[in-house]
Parts: sequence; C-alpha cells; structure tokens
Amino acid sequence: MTCARRASWISPTGRPAAERHSVELDRQKPTGFTRLFRAFGASAKGLSGAFREEAAFRQELAFALVAVPLGLWLGHNGVERALLVAPVFIVLIVELLNSAIEATVDRIGLERHVLAGLAKDIGSAAVLVSFGLLAVTWALVLFDRTP
Repeated sequence: MTCARRASWISPTGRPAAERHSVELDRQKPTGFTRLFRAFGASAKGLSGAFREEAAFRQELAFALVAVPLGLWLGHNGVERALLVAPVFIVLIVELLNSAIEATVDRIGLERHVLAGLAKDIGSAAVLVSFGLLAVTWALVLFDRTP
C-alpha cells in the first residue's frame, strides 16, 4: 500500500478516518423505548417495502401462509412443529436479505458489472439453499415416523 493511498484512510492523529469522523459527529443515539420504537418503525417500513416492491417476497409470504399452518397441523409434538415451521421463516429472512443486497447493488449503479451480477446470484443461491433446507427438514420429519 502506498503512502498516498494510506493517507486517505488514516488521519493525522493516526486513527482511521472512519473512527475520526464518528468521534467528530458525536450524535446522540436514542436509548430505551425511543430506540425500540424507532427500530420497530424501521422494521415495519422494511417489511412494507419488501411486500410492495418484491414479487418473490410476496410469493414466499403466500407460501408461508399455507406452510406454517400445515406444519403446525402435521407436527405431532412441539419439536416437530418447530422443525416444520422454522425453515419457512428462514426462507422469508433470506429473501429479505437477498432483496436488501439487490437494492444496494441497484443503488450503486444499474450498469451491468460482473461483481454486481455475482452478488445478486449469490443472494439468489442463498434463497435456493434455504428452500433446500425446508424440503429436507420436512422430508425428514414427515417421512421418518417410527411407531
């Protein structure tokens, strides 16, 4: 690393620039119920945005509305019910993260770039793997019923 490049991220005090800026900003972060209220609002805004903008999330949510009650009905005990329902929520979580990655990549630029495409493909692969986990879990729970 050259000195010119190093100068862009090290301040004259020897601290990284990001650390120096965070000290300079010194903004008050909310605590207690205010922080929880704002976090809940941000989460609700994120779920609303995913539902509004992402067709894949809407499709997976419709799937969850069928699969969760079915998993609760098919499970014989609490452990089986948890094993059938949890992967459905994992699929939704991974789809939300994939949508966040896609939105970030699109925000950076809409031109085609190998790394942008790779990031989106990896996010999509994560959703596929979560569906694989769901299928394997359901198969193991439902087809391994020993009397």
